[in-house]
Amino acid sequence: MKSLHLTNSWHANSGGIATFYRSLMEAADRRGHSMILVIPGEKDEVENIGSCGRIYRVSSQPAPVNRDYRLIRPFSYLGRGTRLRQILRSEHPDLVEVCDKYTLNYFAGMLRAGLMGDVDCHPVVVGLSCERMDDNVRAYLGWNRLAPGLVRFYMKWLYFSLFDHHIANSHYTAEELRPASCGYRIQRGVWIRPMGVDCRGLSPAHRSPAVRRALCARVSAAEHSSLLLYVGRLVPEKNLRLLTETLSELHTRSGGDWRLIVVGDGIGRDQFLAESERRAPAHIAWLGHLRNRSELAQIYANCDVFVHPNPREPFGIAPLEAMASGLPLIAPDRGGVLSYANSSNAWIVRPTRQAFAQAIREAIFDKHLRQCRIANALRTSEQFRWENVANTFLDLYEDMLRLKSGNEVPRFHPDFVSTPPVIGPSTLVRFTGSILERLLANR
Repeated sequence: MKSLHLTNSWHANSGGIATFYRSLMEAADRRGHSMILVIPGEKDEVENIGSCGRIYRVSSQPAPVNRDYRLIRPFSYLGRGTRLRQILRSEHPDLVEVCDKYTLNYFAGMLRAGLMGDVDCHPVVVGLSCERMDDNVRAYLGWNRLAPGLVRFYMKWLYFSLFDHHIANSHYTAEELRPASCGYRIQRGVWIRPMGVDCRGLSPAHRSPAVRRALCARVSAAEHSSLLLYVGRLVPEKNLRLLTETLSELHTRSGGDWRLIVVGDGIGRDQFLAESERRAPAHIAWLGHLRNRSELAQIYANCDVFVHPNPREPFGIAPLEAMASGLPLIAPDRGGVLSYANSSNAWIVRPTRQAFAQAIREAIFDKHLRQCRIANALRTSEQFRWENVANTFLDLYEDMLRLKSGNEVPRFHPDFVSTPPVIGPSTLVRFTGSILERLLANR
C-alpha cells in the first residue's frame, strides 16, 4: 500500500500536524508501508525518509492571514504538468489524504472526479479534519450574521462533497462535518481518530529541586512562587486572553506569588505580550519556541500547573504532553481536549477567569486530589502514545482500500455516514413557502 498526504499546516514551529505526520512516517516505515508527504516550502525539494518514506516540498508563498505558514495554491495543480500532478504521476498512490480546507480541497475534488487528464491515478481520496472552519473564520475574519450560513455552505459543497471519506481528530471537530454530510446519494463515511503524544523524554522523574531553582531564576521568580505553564502557538484562535485574566484574578483574590511561563510563538505574540504587561507586569515570562526537547521536558516537570485556555481546541497535544510529564492540567469543559481529559485526570472547568483561578488553587493546594489525578493522567497519556495512535490511522487507510474493492468486509465502521437526500411533499412545501416568504418580505 502507498499513501500520499498533503497539508498546508506545516512550518518550522508547527506542532500538532507536523508531529502527527512525522510519527505516521515512522510507523509506516516499520510496517513497510510507503508514505509520501507533500508540504509547502521555500523551493521544490525532495527528501527520502527511512526505507519507505519521502517528503516533497513544493515552492509556496506565505499564507495571507498567517504568514508563519506557507500555502500550496491551486496553480500548483490546475494545469497539465504542474508540480502536484508530476508527483501523482511519479508516485501513483493507492490513497490520497488531504489535510486542508482552503486550497487543497479542490485538488482532492478534481482527482476524485477524474478531472486531471494527464494523471492516470484513481486513489481513494480522504479528507483529514484537524480543525474547524467556523473557529478559524471566527478567529481571523470575525463572526457576523452571514458567517454561519456561508461556512455551512462551504463545508457542504466545497469541502465535504469533494472526498470519498473523512477522518476527524476529535468528536468536536467531527461535529462540523455532521450537518455537511446530509443529502448525498453516494455514501461517505466519517471516522474519528484522535491524535497522540510523543512520550519519549517526558516524565515526572525530571522534577528536581536544582532544576526548579534554575527555572525560577530564569523567569525572575522566587523559589516559593507558583509556576503556571502554557505551551502552544501564540495565535488568535488560542483564547490567550484567558491566561492573563486568570493570572490577574489570582493576584487580586489569592495570596502568594503567581508566575506564568509561556513557551511558543506566533503572529499574536506582540499583542499577547502587551496585554501581559498591562494586566500582570513582570509576572509573565515568555521563553519563545523551544526546539530542545529535553529542555521542554524539564520545564513541564518542574512547573506546578499546566493551563490550557482554548475552549475550541480541535484536539490539543500540549495538554497531553503535560499529562505525560506529571503536570496537573487545567482545561475548558468543551472542545477536543475532552477526547482524553476529564474530571478524573484533570481539572475541567468553564473557560472563565474565576473558574480557572479556583481550579488552579485546588490543583496546587489539595495534595491528595492532585496526586490521584496525576496518576490517572499518566495512564491516559500512555494510551495516547504515538506508537499506538499512528497504527490506528494506518489500519484505517488499509480498511478504506477494502471498502473500495468491495470484496472484503471492513474492520472499522465509521462513526457516522452521510445521509441521502430526502425530497417529499413536506420538503417541497417548506422550500416553496420559504421562497414565497422571502419574495413577499422584499416587496
